[in-house]
Amino acid sequence: MGLQWGDVDWSRSVLTIKRSRTRPRYEHRCQPHCGHKYAGHCPNRVLSRPDFDTTKSRAGRRVVPLPAAVLDLLRDHAKAQAVQRRTAAQLWVDEGWIFSDEIGRALNPRTDWDHWKKLLKAAGVRDGRLHDARHTAATVLLLLGVHERTIMSVLGWSTTAMVSRYAHVLAPIQSDVASRLDVLLWSSPNSAMNDRT
Repeated sequence: MGLQWGDVDWSRSVLTIKRSRTRPRYEHRCQPHCGHKYAGHCPNRVLSRPDFDTTKSRAGRRVVPLPAAVLDLLRDHAKAQAVQRRTAAQLWVDEGWIFSDEIGRALNPRTDWDHWKKLLKAAGVRDGRLHDARHTAATVLLLLGVHERTIMSVLGWSTTAMVSRYAHVLAPIQSDVASRLDVLLWSSPNSAMNDRT
């Protein structure tokens, strides 16, 4: 949610991640008290935490390769956003966010969460947290045989312990390990040759 169009390097097909969206936090500034329990509902609220911050760790600031299909989706998204910009006319707030509301402002984390839940439902996928997508990404990279260090760099982790926490070993991976061990430990070079003929 902290991505801006300037973070996309179209010629190199990479995305630079350097900031993250924080949940807004507000303070009451009403006199007398407005009666709202939460400061976020106060009509005179004042933002007490910045909307954006740098990533949580140095490893979080990273360059991620983008598959051609994702670049195509981003191009389509840029075209749709250009239509929104024309529709909003003078109301458009040009802050350069890739994911913005209908007038160009950064999305509220709650809005993003709502969109995620609707997407899961429309796709017929079981309900899950948005954060679960990181588990899926790590597991898919593991299934593809991507090295742990590369998984760490793509997902912005500083230790290999995170890979074991997020990347779940699935049956195909376990079967592949068993097959490799079978060939390595119990197959003689002659029997392997006989199997091929």
